[in-house]
Amino acid sequence: MISAQDVLGIAAGSLTTIAFVPQIVRIVRTRSAHDISWWMFGIFCTGIALWLWYGIRLDALPLILANVVTLALALAILVLKWRYGRDPPPASEIARKPEGDR
Repeated sequence: MISAQDVLGIAAGSLTTIAFVPQIVRIVRTRSAHDISWWMFGIFCTGIALWLWYGIRLDALPLILANVVTLALALAILVLKWRYGRDPPPASEIARKPEGDR
């Protein structure tokens, strides 16, 4: 039987994991990932991998499930960054940015 603690952990993990889906959808729709930071997502993936390892060592199902899915989504964002963020941004993206951000 699943404990109340595990239900709480699964709920928290689900919400923080689902938060990445809109970013992936946006990258795929716009075919642009120029505003995604390699460093941020690289460090984030490393942290998530460590949380996954920690969850495995504790045999904590909520930590394992949430971090497997979160790591997969974060790695997907890095793959999309590699695919859509290597070339200079299109002129239409540059034109939309405020003057101070160029």
